[in-house]
Amino acid sequence: MSDSLIIQDLYVYPIKSLAGIRLHEAKVEGRGFEFDRRWMLIDENGQFLSQRTFPQMALLKVEIGRDALKVFHQASPEDFIEIPFEEDSQEILSVTVWDDDMDATLVNSRFDTWFSQVLGLSARLVKMPHATNRKVDPRYAINEESVSFADGMPYLLIGQNSLENLNSRLDYPVLMDRFRPNIVFSGGEAFAEDSWKKIKIGKVDFQVVKPCARCVMITVEQNTGKKGAEPLKTLAGYRKVGNKIMFGQNMVALSTGVIKVGDEIKLV
Repeated sequence: MSDSLIIQDLYVYPIKSLAGIRLHEAKVEGRGFEFDRRWMLIDENGQFLSQRTFPQMALLKVEIGRDALKVFHQASPEDFIEIPFEEDSQEILSVTVWDDDMDATLVNSRFDTWFSQVLGLSARLVKMPHATNRKVDPRYAINEESVSFADGMPYLLIGQNSLENLNSRLDYPVLMDRFRPNIVFSGGEAFAEDSWKKIKIGKVDFQVVKPCARCVMITVEQNTGKKGAEPLKTLAGYRKVGNKIMFGQNMVALSTGVIKVGDEIKLV
Protein backbone atom coordinates (compact mmCIF):
# COMPACT_ATOMS: atom_id res chain seq x y z
CA MET A 1 0.00 0.00 0.00
CA SER A 2 1.71 3.17 -1.17
CA ASP A 3 0.35 5.43 1.57
CA SER A 4 1.47 3.15 4.41
CA LEU A 5 3.53 4.86 7.08
CA ILE A 6 6.57 2.71 7.76
CA ILE A 7 9.47 3.15 10.19
CA GLN A 8 12.52 3.76 8.01
CA ASP A 9 15.22 4.63 10.56
CA LEU A 10 15.71 4.61 14.32
CA TYR A 11 18.46 6.61 16.00
CA VAL A 12 19.95 7.09 19.44
CA TYR A 13 22.54 9.62 20.55
CA PRO A 14 24.12 8.10 23.67
CA ILE A 15 26.34 11.12 24.40
CA LYS A 16 24.50 14.40 23.92
CA SER A 17 25.70 16.34 20.83
CA LEU A 18 28.03 13.60 19.60
CA ALA A 19 27.24 11.49 16.53
CA GLY A 20 24.14 9.32 16.50
CA ILE A 21 23.76 5.59 15.96
CA ARG A 22 21.31 3.98 13.56
CA LEU A 23 19.52 0.97 15.04
CA HIS A 24 17.40 -1.83 13.61
CA GLU A 25 15.26 -1.87 16.74
CA ALA A 26 15.01 0.33 19.81
CA LYS A 27 13.72 -0.11 23.33
CA VAL A 28 11.14 2.53 24.21
CA GLU A 29 11.52 3.85 27.74
CA GLY A 30 9.78 6.72 29.49
CA ARG A 31 12.67 9.19 29.24
CA GLY A 32 13.60 8.24 25.67
CA PHE A 33 15.04 5.27 23.82
CA GLU A 34 17.39 3.10 25.85
CA PHE A 35 20.87 4.70 25.72
CA ASP A 36 19.58 7.97 24.26
CA ARG A 37 21.35 11.01 25.75
CA ARG A 38 22.19 9.20 28.97
CA TRP A 39 25.72 10.68 28.89
CA MET A 40 26.74 14.29 28.36
CA LEU A 41 29.82 16.50 28.20
CA ILE A 42 29.87 19.56 30.44
CA ASP A 43 32.17 22.53 31.00
CA GLU A 44 33.74 23.57 34.31
CA ASN A 45 30.46 25.25 35.34
CA GLY A 46 28.31 22.18 34.73
CA GLN A 47 26.77 23.60 31.55
CA PHE A 48 26.18 21.14 28.72
CA LEU A 49 28.45 21.30 25.68
CA SER A 50 26.81 21.39 22.26
CA GLN A 51 27.54 21.44 18.55
CA ARG A 52 25.84 24.83 18.54
CA THR A 53 29.04 26.27 20.00
CA PHE A 54 31.51 23.48 19.30
CA PRO A 55 30.62 21.95 15.91
CA GLN A 56 33.69 19.68 16.07
CA MET A 57 31.69 17.49 18.47
CA ALA A 58 29.94 16.06 15.39
CA LEU A 59 33.19 14.32 14.44
CA LEU A 60 33.20 12.13 17.53
CA LYS A 61 31.53 8.86 16.61
CA VAL A 62 29.89 6.47 19.07
CA GLU A 63 29.20 2.74 18.95
CA ILE A 64 27.20 0.66 21.42
CA GLY A 65 28.99 -2.52 22.48
CA ARG A 66 27.98 -5.36 24.74
CA ASP A 67 28.83 -3.55 27.96
CA ALA A 68 30.41 -0.25 26.93
CA LEU A 69 30.24 2.70 24.57
CA LYS A 70 33.12 3.04 22.13
CA VAL A 71 34.00 6.63 21.17
CA PHE A 72 36.52 7.80 18.59
CA HIS A 73 37.28 10.73 16.30
CA GLN A 74 36.35 9.89 12.72
CA ALA A 75 39.83 10.93 11.54
CA SER A 76 41.58 8.50 13.91
CA PRO A 77 39.34 5.54 14.75
CA GLU A 78 42.30 3.62 16.17
CA ASP A 79 42.45 6.10 19.08
CA PHE A 80 39.31 5.19 20.98
CA ILE A 81 37.97 4.97 24.50
CA GLU A 82 35.48 2.48 25.92
CA ILE A 83 33.05 3.80 28.51
CA PRO A 84 31.50 0.98 30.58
CA PHE A 85 27.74 1.25 30.96
CA GLU A 86 27.97 0.73 34.71
CA GLU A 87 31.19 2.54 35.62
CA ASP A 88 30.05 5.51 37.65
CA SER A 89 32.05 7.36 40.24
CA GLN A 90 30.37 8.28 43.49
CA GLU A 91 30.83 11.98 42.80
CA ILE A 92 27.51 13.67 42.11
CA LEU A 93 27.28 17.22 40.82
CA SER A 94 24.61 19.55 39.55
CA VAL A 95 24.51 20.02 35.78
CA THR A 96 22.44 22.29 33.57
CA VAL A 97 20.57 21.65 30.33
CA TRP A 98 18.92 24.90 29.26
CA ASP A 99 16.63 25.89 32.16
CA ASP A 100 16.86 22.57 33.99
CA ASP A 101 19.29 21.78 36.79
CA MET A 102 19.71 18.13 37.75
CA ASP A 103 22.06 15.69 39.45
CA ALA A 104 24.54 13.71 37.39
CA THR A 105 27.48 11.46 38.20
CA LEU A 106 31.01 12.10 37.00
CA VAL A 107 32.11 9.04 35.05
CA ASN A 108 35.92 8.94 35.18
CA SER A 109 38.61 11.61 34.96
CA ARG A 110 40.55 9.64 32.34
CA PHE A 111 37.66 10.17 29.93
CA ASP A 112 37.62 13.88 30.74
CA THR A 113 41.27 14.08 29.70
CA TRP A 114 40.62 12.25 26.42
CA PHE A 115 37.60 14.37 25.44
CA SER A 116 39.39 17.60 26.37
CA GLN A 117 42.40 16.71 24.24
CA VAL A 118 40.43 15.50 21.23
CA LEU A 119 37.99 18.43 21.22
CA GLY A 120 40.49 21.10 22.22
CA LEU A 121 38.38 22.39 25.10
CA SER A 122 37.72 21.67 28.76
CA ALA A 123 35.19 18.83 28.99
CA ARG A 124 33.94 16.44 31.66
CA LEU A 125 31.80 13.37 31.03
CA VAL A 126 28.73 12.80 33.19
CA LYS A 127 25.97 10.22 33.23
CA MET A 128 22.35 10.52 34.25
CA PRO A 129 21.66 8.29 37.28
CA HIS A 130 18.45 6.28 37.37
CA ALA A 131 17.42 8.31 40.41
CA THR A 132 17.54 11.61 38.53
CA ASN A 133 14.03 12.58 37.54
CA ARG A 134 14.14 15.47 35.08
CA LYS A 135 10.53 16.30 34.26
CA VAL A 136 9.21 17.12 30.81
CA ASP A 137 7.84 20.67 30.60
CA PRO A 138 4.37 20.38 32.21
CA ARG A 139 2.86 22.23 29.23
CA TYR A 140 3.59 19.16 27.12
CA ALA A 141 3.67 16.25 29.56
CA ILE A 142 0.82 13.75 29.53
CA ASN A 143 1.64 11.64 32.59
CA GLU A 144 4.44 13.64 34.24
CA GLU A 145 7.03 12.08 31.94
CA SER A 146 10.76 12.37 32.52
CA VAL A 147 13.43 13.07 29.93
CA SER A 148 17.14 12.34 29.60
CA PHE A 149 19.80 14.95 28.76
CA ALA A 150 17.92 15.71 25.50
CA ASP A 151 17.07 19.38 24.98
CA GLY A 152 13.60 18.93 26.40
CA MET A 153 11.57 16.07 24.95
CA PRO A 154 12.08 12.28 24.93
CA TYR A 155 11.34 11.60 21.24
CA LEU A 156 11.63 13.37 17.88
CA LEU A 157 9.72 12.11 14.83
CA ILE A 158 10.34 13.28 11.24
CA GLY A 159 8.91 12.09 7.92
CA GLN A 160 11.35 11.38 5.11
CA ASN A 161 9.02 13.24 2.76
CA SER A 162 9.33 16.33 4.95
CA LEU A 163 13.08 16.26 4.36
CA GLU A 164 12.53 15.70 0.62
CA ASN A 165 10.28 18.77 0.58
CA LEU A 166 13.01 20.83 2.21
CA ASN A 167 15.70 19.45 -0.09
CA SER A 168 13.65 20.39 -3.14
CA ARG A 169 14.12 24.02 -2.07
CA LEU A 170 17.87 23.81 -1.39
CA ASP A 171 20.74 24.17 -3.85
CA TYR A 172 22.60 21.45 -1.94
CA PRO A 173 20.46 18.73 -0.31
CA VAL A 174 21.11 17.87 3.33
CA LEU A 175 20.97 14.55 5.13
CA MET A 176 18.51 13.66 7.88
CA ASP A 177 21.35 13.46 10.42
CA ARG A 178 21.35 17.29 10.59
CA PHE A 179 18.05 17.10 12.47
CA ARG A 180 18.94 14.37 14.99
CA PRO A 181 15.61 12.52 14.94
CA ASN A 182 14.87 9.37 16.90
CA ILE A 183 12.26 8.04 14.48
CA VAL A 184 12.13 8.56 10.70
CA PHE A 185 9.23 7.21 8.66
CA SER A 186 8.47 6.82 4.99
CA GLY A 187 5.10 7.41 3.35
CA GLY A 188 2.52 10.13 3.75
CA GLU A 189 2.57 13.72 2.58
CA ALA A 190 5.38 16.08 3.49
CA PHE A 191 4.81 17.32 7.04
CA ALA A 192 1.97 14.87 7.59
CA GLU A 193 3.30 14.47 11.13
CA ASP A 194 2.35 18.08 11.92
CA SER A 195 -1.31 17.11 12.29
CA TRP A 196 -0.89 13.90 14.28
CA LYS A 197 -1.98 13.58 17.89
CA LYS A 198 -1.63 9.95 18.95
CA ILE A 199 0.11 7.13 17.10
CA LYS A 200 0.88 3.47 17.60
CA ILE A 201 4.14 1.89 16.40
CA GLY A 202 4.07 -1.86 16.79
CA LYS A 203 2.54 -2.24 20.25
CA VAL A 204 3.81 1.06 21.63
CA ASP A 205 1.69 4.21 21.91
CA PHE A 206 3.07 7.73 21.55
CA GLN A 207 1.49 11.14 22.00
CA VAL A 208 2.61 13.82 19.55
CA VAL A 209 2.79 16.91 21.75
CA LYS A 210 4.45 19.78 19.89
CA PRO A 211 6.49 20.81 16.85
CA CYS A 212 10.26 20.86 17.30
CA ALA A 213 11.80 24.35 17.14
CA ARG A 214 15.11 24.32 15.26
CA CYS A 215 18.31 26.28 15.83
CA VAL A 216 21.78 26.77 14.34
CA MET A 217 22.70 23.18 15.18
CA ILE A 218 21.04 21.99 11.96
CA THR A 219 23.56 24.10 10.02
CA VAL A 220 26.41 21.79 11.12
CA GLU A 221 27.40 19.26 8.44
CA GLN A 222 27.75 16.10 10.48
CA ASN A 223 30.61 14.52 8.54
CA THR A 224 32.80 17.64 8.41
CA GLY A 225 31.82 19.64 11.50
CA LYS A 226 31.49 22.74 9.31
CA LYS A 227 28.74 25.33 9.71
CA GLY A 228 26.82 27.14 6.99
CA ALA A 229 23.63 29.16 6.65
CA GLU A 230 21.48 26.29 5.41
CA PRO A 231 19.09 24.65 5.86
CA LEU A 232 17.99 27.02 8.62
CA LYS A 233 17.74 29.98 6.24
CA THR A 234 15.43 28.17 3.82
CA LEU A 235 13.33 26.63 6.61
CA ALA A 236 12.81 30.11 8.05
CA GLY A 237 11.16 31.10 4.79
CA TYR A 238 8.31 28.63 5.03
CA ARG A 239 8.34 26.81 8.39
CA LYS A 240 8.21 29.74 10.80
CA VAL A 241 5.57 29.87 13.51
CA GLY A 242 5.82 33.09 15.48
CA ASN A 243 9.56 33.54 15.96
CA LYS A 244 10.38 29.81 15.87
CA ILE A 245 11.39 27.62 12.94
CA MET A 246 9.67 24.22 13.09
CA PHE A 247 10.77 20.88 11.65
CA GLY A 248 9.73 17.53 13.13
CA GLN A 249 7.41 16.65 15.98
CA ASN A 250 8.25 15.95 19.60
CA MET A 251 6.55 13.04 21.35
CA VAL A 252 6.23 11.28 24.67
CA ALA A 253 5.75 7.54 25.03
CA LEU A 254 2.49 6.39 26.57
CA SER A 255 3.73 2.81 26.94
CA THR A 256 6.99 0.89 26.71
CA GLY A 257 8.25 -1.88 24.46
CA VAL A 258 10.42 -2.44 21.41
CA ILE A 259 9.88 -0.88 17.99
CA LYS A 260 11.66 -1.93 14.82
CA VAL A 261 12.54 -0.66 11.37
CA GLY A 262 9.72 -1.83 9.11
CA ASP A 263 7.01 -1.40 11.74
CA GLU A 264 3.90 0.43 10.59
CA ILE A 265 2.71 3.68 12.15
CA LYS A 266 -1.00 3.73 12.84
CA LEU A 267 -2.88 6.91 13.67
CA VAL A 268 -5.03 6.44 16.74
